Amino acid sequence: MKVEGLEEKIRAVAGPLLADLGFELVDVVYATEHGRKVLRFFIDKPGGVTIDDCGDVSRELSTLLDVEDPIPQKYTLEVSSPGLDRPLVKEKDFVRFTGKKVKIKTKEPLEGRKNFKATIDSVEDGRVAVTDFDGKKFVIDLANIDRARLEIEI
Repeated sequence: MKVEGLEEKIRAVAGPLLADLGFELVDVVYATEHGRKVLRFFIDKPGGVTIDDCGDVSRELSTLLDVEDPIPQKYTLEVSSPGLDRPLVKEKDFVRFTGKKVKIKTKEPLEGRKNFKATIDSVEDGRVAVTDFDGKKFVIDLANIDRARLEIEI
């Protein structure tokens, strides 16, 4: 099974549990790092995520994943908050952070560019309207977004 398909399966299994526990599943990443497999969950909740939250969720997810067994090989489970530069994955993430500064990398170039530092202006019909820091406006299809993260504002 491709990693992308596996991550979707894990989202489907873990999402309801996390919602019941009061957490939003921001993202799931299954990767090989330094020769070991890592399954990383990024969770959030109103008011932010504490270290205790991560420990509690890790125990619950560990039990669920042992029962469902979506990954046959050995892996390390990690649970963390998305951080200040949280990834924007779903359309609702872009809606929630309208007016905020983001870094977006597209899959295909848009007007010769794949990297954008911009402010989210609006989100509609699967498209994100942004204004870059030079004042130029772009409309990016969500399907064309490879990665998007909030810019840390200090």
